[in-house]
Amino acid sequence: MAPSPQAVLLILLPLISAYVVPDSAPVAVVPRHPLVTPSPTLQDAASRTVRRRGLVDDIKGDVNSILSALGSNIPSYVASGVPNFFQDFPTGDKVQSSLGIDDDQLKALPTSVLNVPSYGNWTDQGWSLRFRGNVYKQPNTNESKLNDLANIFLIDTSVEKLPPDQADQARNLTAEIFVVQQSNQNVTFELKPAPTAGASGEQGGGGAVTPNGGSQQVKFPFPTTGEGDFDAFVPIESNGLADGNKTSNIQRLNVYTQGSTIGNATSYLVPPTGLTIISDIDDILRITKIYQPKEGLLNSFARPFIQWKNMPDIYANWSRSIPDFHFHYLTTTPEQITRNYMDFIYKTYPGGSFDTRPLNFSDVAATLSIRKYLLTKIFETYPKRKFILVADTSNSDVMKDYPQMATDFPGQVQCIFLRNTSATDDGDKFPYDTSGFKNLDKNSYMFFKVPDDLTNLDIQKGQCLNTTIQQNVTFSYQGLPFGLSKKAASPSLKANAMMALVVAGLVAFFI
Repeated sequence: MAPSPQAVLLILLPLISAYVVPDSAPVAVVPRHPLVTPSPTLQDAASRTVRRRGLVDDIKGDVNSILSALGSNIPSYVASGVPNFFQDFPTGDKVQSSLGIDDDQLKALPTSVLNVPSYGNWTDQGWSLRFRGNVYKQPNTNESKLNDLANIFLIDTSVEKLPPDQADQARNLTAEIFVVQQSNQNVTFELKPAPTAGASGEQGGGGAVTPNGGSQQVKFPFPTTGEGDFDAFVPIESNGLADGNKTSNIQRLNVYTQGSTIGNATSYLVPPTGLTIISDIDDILRITKIYQPKEGLLNSFARPFIQWKNMPDIYANWSRSIPDFHFHYLTTTPEQITRNYMDFIYKTYPGGSFDTRPLNFSDVAATLSIRKYLLTKIFETYPKRKFILVADTSNSDVMKDYPQMATDFPGQVQCIFLRNTSATDDGDKFPYDTSGFKNLDKNSYMFFKVPDDLTNLDIQKGQCLNTTIQQNVTFSYQGLPFGLSKKAASPSLKANAMMALVVAGLVAFFI
């Protein structure tokens, strides 16, 4: 039976009455010299301060109104803030317990590696390549059990009711979630020149070249973490690679994991200067509809990934027309379920490096902080490069983090492009906050509706605004229900605006 609006309200009240305290005024960051980046301490990124606000009496009516627009048949894990699909995935002992696997059975399973396509930088010591991924074992789970587990993540349907191809994908993705991460493992890689990567429309794919050398074996210097992760920059030998201070070319290397047939990826050696695009994926490169939980889950869990309109043509044109353009794809989707993302990108868009959410960024506060953490990491790795940032307005962290990067790293953000999902999809009922853009140059960003709005912009020279596209940026909450957007600055409506923002967060965290 679907929960009543009153029941959903009770679930929502704790979240509605709290919000994250805004960060203090930004301090200008002096770009540091690119050095070998140490192994990250991920745990620190989850710390946030939360304080209570007395908003409940003002927003009860708005909760029911917004939820009724979504439909009330939403599981409690969606209404409580962040769907289980993207939060608190089972790991280690929990997976063993849920699948009934003993230690001997686990030991007999082959070891697998998720190897994330990454990037390398040029330092005083030569090239340094980031190795990033996870070591795990995948239990042999029967179809009946996989059906039961997959049904946890679906709304108003079940695996048994899906078309056969979608049921197979749902089971495959569920199997990728219910894996047992392997801690304290040593990993060794083989590097080889990469002939192709991606589908950019140019020979070889992506804005990169195949180097004349680079073949070598690299032993990762640290054992895997308690979650099975490995992530660090490691110096590599030149062995015929072009020096980063003598070339503008981005060099492609295939990275093979020893002892694992599926632990392979393509990584990129990126020179100190040039142009990098950092692109989100959901609802900007593919149709996800993350703001509609039922559709978002089906589009992520069961249905084939579908490109958003003609966005591949825009990226292919940039890849062909902008020399040495580095493509980097950043999604805050947990790493266990990103193989489909990588496969989709490499078949549809220019090849490039990736960032995903590590396993120990798992709760709501950590999810909010991971995008900024990953953005800061790549900005600090390339203090002399300029960046194009692309995403959509349904991400609350994007709306805060993208303009913040322009403040924290002055001169490095060349353009910000944001698809206005609430203006292009009437299924997006959630507001977005444009206040972070107030102090930015109005010619440095653009909110757009369709990919063609980006055509004919000379982003290489910093042309970010298509003057034929009306902006209507109020530097406040926009896309609010009940006509509140036009009056968002009114003090009497702040509680309602905050309510709408909080409810938006329920689904904005989803990506």
